[in-house]
Amino acid sequence: MKASTERKIIRWLHILLSIPILGYIYGPVATLPAAANAVRFVFLPVVVLSGFWMWKRHWFRRRPKQQASIR
Repeated sequence: MKASTERKIIRWLHILLSIPILGYIYGPVATLPAAANAVRFVFLPVVVLSGFWMWKRHWFRRRPKQQASIR
């Protein structure tokens, strides 16, 4: 997979999974136990990890190469 394609997929995943979080904050989703748990334990962690991956992807990809050269 090309890097640009990966970025587009992760960016859209990040944007689309943020919608239920907005519904949890501003809408009635917080009153529905199943939806609230889905937002808390599925959507929020995935959005945080995808945001972190978009921000620090270059650091994670470079890291194993540096550790291999140290040994």
